[in-house]
Amino acid sequence: MNLRMPRSKYGAPWPARPATRFWTATLLLALFPGAVQAQMTAPPDQPAGQSGSSTTAAKTANSKSKEPSDKARRNAVKLYIASSKLFLAGKFEDAMRGYEHAAALDPTNANYRLASGIARSHAVTALVQAAAKDKLLGESEAARAALKHALELDPQNVAVTQHLFELGDISGLDTDRPVYRNATETIGGPVRLAPTPGVRSFHIRGIERQVVQQVFKSYGLEALLDDSVGTQMVRLDLGDATFRETMRAVGLLTNTFYVPIDEHRVLVARDTTPNRQKFTRQALETVYLSGLTPSELTEVSSLAKNVFDVSISSPNPTANTLTLRAPPATLQAFNGTMRDLLDGHSEILLDVRLIQIAHSSTSNTGLELPQTITAFNVFAEEESILNANQALVQQIISSGLAAPGDTLAILGILLASGQISSGLFSNGFALFGGGLTESGLSPSPTTINLNVNSSDSRELDDIQLRLEDGEQGTLRLGSRYPIMTSSFSSLSPSVPNIPGLTGVGASGSLNSLLAQLSAVPPVPQVQYQDLGLTLKTTPNVMRNGNIVLTVDLTLDALAGPSLNGVPVLNNRAYSGVVTIPDGTAAVVASELDRQESRALSGTPGLSEIPGMSDLSGIEMQKNFATLVIVITPHVVRGTQAAGHSPMFRIVPGTSPR
Repeated sequence: MNLRMPRSKYGAPWPARPATRFWTATLLLALFPGAVQAQMTAPPDQPAGQSGSSTTAAKTANSKSKEPSDKARRNAVKLYIASSKLFLAGKFEDAMRGYEHAAALDPTNANYRLASGIARSHAVTALVQAAAKDKLLGESEAARAALKHALELDPQNVAVTQHLFELGDISGLDTDRPVYRNATETIGGPVRLAPTPGVRSFHIRGIERQVVQQVFKSYGLEALLDDSVGTQMVRLDLGDATFRETMRAVGLLTNTFYVPIDEHRVLVARDTTPNRQKFTRQALETVYLSGLTPSELTEVSSLAKNVFDVSISSPNPTANTLTLRAPPATLQAFNGTMRDLLDGHSEILLDVRLIQIAHSSTSNTGLELPQTITAFNVFAEEESILNANQALVQQIISSGLAAPGDTLAILGILLASGQISSGLFSNGFALFGGGLTESGLSPSPTTINLNVNSSDSRELDDIQLRLEDGEQGTLRLGSRYPIMTSSFSSLSPSVPNIPGLTGVGASGSLNSLLAQLSAVPPVPQVQYQDLGLTLKTTPNVMRNGNIVLTVDLTLDALAGPSLNGVPVLNNRAYSGVVTIPDGTAAVVASELDRQESRALSGTPGLSEIPGMSDLSGIEMQKNFATLVIVITPHVVRGTQAAGHSPMFRIVPGTSPR
């Protein structure tokens, strides 16, 4: 029986769906009774589970297998049924082990091995899909563990091996790569010692050469001594020390250093500068610095020579490479330094909110009593009106509307016709006296004011600035005002008359053209001034994670009248430094403008009486404007996500740990 499972594009079989697993197990259970019956009814010369139409190879294999007992057959059947239930439950590995156990009890039944292969295929597929899910979630270790387990179940599965290769490529991208690729690692990298692991205790007294050889021998290493190693008597007492600790103590005791020759041999010499230069191994490295300009590449080469004391530093601007020749320890220190330098600066996102609130209110309330009173003579006013309107008076008399001596009737008709007007009649008056001395008083009008005007405005600007560590960001809000600094004219209004040059003879058209050219207006020189708000901020990330904000705020506005045609500017500035944690807001508040005025109108003396001043005319004006700036920094990229690396010092002749 041959069951073919669907396979994915990577070659691994897809996990069977619940319905597929059900029908697969049902098919296996349906085939199993016939196989058992054939085994039980087979003649002695024909192995159980072998039909008459089997091939010769199958007969030979079955003839070599040992016939199982009836008890083993029954146990195999029970295991097969139990494993099929596990298969339906999705426990493919347990089902595979049950099928394999059943095949071991009854090797004559090929269905057991077939079922075991199907369960193994499902188990491997489930592990591959679990690894793919872990890889998408970024859990490389869990994906690698699942694929290794799948490879243990099916070592010959090519798809699992391919997935492991792909996972290895991705994990290589996740790790920190060195600044340069060490080509000598593949050609013949630095020699690494292989001392015997464990700790040792030493109580030795002898000459320096013997002590050095005995100590290296205790770790399974052979020491070749240079002639510079001394022969003085020394004593070494050291307990439970590792190889590194022992070599440090021996070097201090005998003033020597060692250079590995191979994994089991070292060369020991006295620790002097000539011996270091003579015996220390030199490694050749090629540093790949893509993206740097030729000048920056030259600066990196100077850094390697002056700071790290590299003997050979050869830059290649065409390929952006730097070839170095120095001890491996020096190259490791240079590599670590360049990785930190090229990693870039931290990046901070500044969430800037500008809130501007302005309020303006004007009120005019109260009672304004008459401020002036006009006194007049009634007879004089009548004569003045009649004399000023003689033509109208004659028309009234001629038309018979009034008698010639009826002064009051004539005045009434004149007022009714609207031909004359006077403040005495509009404001009212009071009469006193009689005859020719009859007089009147006319006060000015009384005014009641009930007027209120109020306005409020709120403005919100939400701006985001993304800056590097130490980079200054500038934010400007407002307008650019043109200021004329000077003027320039190419022609003077009074051009001298030069025959043949400015004097063009008798041609009138040319004379008019010259007059137009002589009247060219001056060309102004304009400089634009930024009016409004200018905010400059510089963030710096500290080692403890806090952020230092340097804030420089400037407010520029027109002050009002100009001086000699040049406007006067009103300037307000603030500068400060604040240290805040990541995500904490810094607030800068400024009172831009605040004005308040009060005017009182009323009768002198009466308006000053308590209680009466409220009835007088009061005019009030209130204006104020407030600016609030909220700056919230967020570190969106940190070069030291896992903490800052510890500071260390490189001592000449030692390796940085």
